[in-house]
Amino acid sequence: MARPLDHAKRAQLLADVVRYIAEHGLADLSLRPLAAALGTSSRMLIYYFGTKEELLVQALATQHPGFSSLFSGVTDRDGLRAGLAELWTSTTQGESSVSTKILLQVMGVASVQRGPFADFATSAIHTLIDAVADAMVRCGTTAQDARENATVAVSGLRGILLDRLVTGDVARTDRSASRLIEQVLAE
Repeated sequence: MARPLDHAKRAQLLADVVRYIAEHGLADLSLRPLAAALGTSSRMLIYYFGTKEELLVQALATQHPGFSSLFSGVTDRDGLRAGLAELWTSTTQGESSVSTKILLQVMGVASVQRGPFADFATSAIHTLIDAVADAMVRCGTTAQDARENATVAVSGLRGILLDRLVTGDVARTDRSASRLIEQVLAE
């Protein structure tokens, strides 16, 4: 008879995997070094999660930031501006910045191969674009224009964030993010 899963241990392993990915990256992740760093064995990780891919998908699912909630009550341009500015700030600072760095890695991997991360990345993109577009519609933008403008805002901010992570140029990327937000709101 199989031993029941220790759900507290499983949750701790997921949190530890997220920290490992944030520090070591996702691209060359291998189960044995991951397990050693977590103080367990690859066999135990397989016991808890089935496959390496499932372990990573479940760890990433714990990091799905609630950015869309920034736009739930938005009904005017000032609220939309504040939500987009908060989106930028929260992706570059604090606890959410770790989730964002991991999401950018996942999106990079998902763009190269249609693997276990493609659905996760696609869902993350659409969730945020939908939230921003819905807020824009509540502010009076047509549905089609809102979806296109939300795509420009979300994808543009993501590109500027990637620039920031690669170059380390905080001042330039902050100015660029502010400019993008103003340009999207001007349309």
